[in-house]
Amino acid sequence: MHTAATAAQGRAAALGTDWDVLLLDLALPGGDGMDILAALRAARRHQPVLILTARGAEAQRVQGLRAGADDYLVKPFSPAELMARIEALLRRSGAKAQPLGGRVRLGAVTIDFARRSAQGPGLDANLSPQEAELLRLLAERRQQVLPRSEVQALLWPDQPMDLESRALDMALRRLRDKLGDAGAQLVTVRGVGLRLDGVEEVA
Repeated sequence: MHTAATAAQGRAAALGTDWDVLLLDLALPGGDGMDILAALRAARRHQPVLILTARGAEAQRVQGLRAGADDYLVKPFSPAELMARIEALLRRSGAKAQPLGGRVRLGAVTIDFARRSAQGPGLDANLSPQEAELLRLLAERRQQVLPRSEVQALLWPDQPMDLESRALDMALRRLRDKLGDAGAQLVTVRGVGLRLDGVEEVA
């Protein structure tokens, strides 16, 4: 465990080490914690960030989450709630990819990664490289939540964060349309990330 008393110390610590979880206070001497968060995400550092702050307005919470925080906790809070949120972040960030074969099934729809296709009753769709890779990333986690920031960095590594976010939203809309009823298994967990439910491997 490491603590930083000022914004400058916090920025150096956040960027200098790959922490398991970062607890970020927004009201720091010498600066704003939001600037540290922006620098962290701009540097493609994707460790989980939990904001701790007295700024509890809805617009402020939304701003923090959209800026790249994985969770947001308003003061005052109990130690038990803080620990529960840290444990949840560790579980999510510790999700390990499980190797897949060439095909998986979502309900009645079969996804073929090599052919980049989705086929099922009344459905025969071609997938773009990003759409197929997005499905593979989520399928490898088997119903675990993958943070949006991680998905964006993996699929669009060379784009600014705001463009990455729009590209991901568009890819999700297209995928859900192409998958038909199975698109409901592609779940957005608000403020956290994405999850693919009901994945079955096809022999």
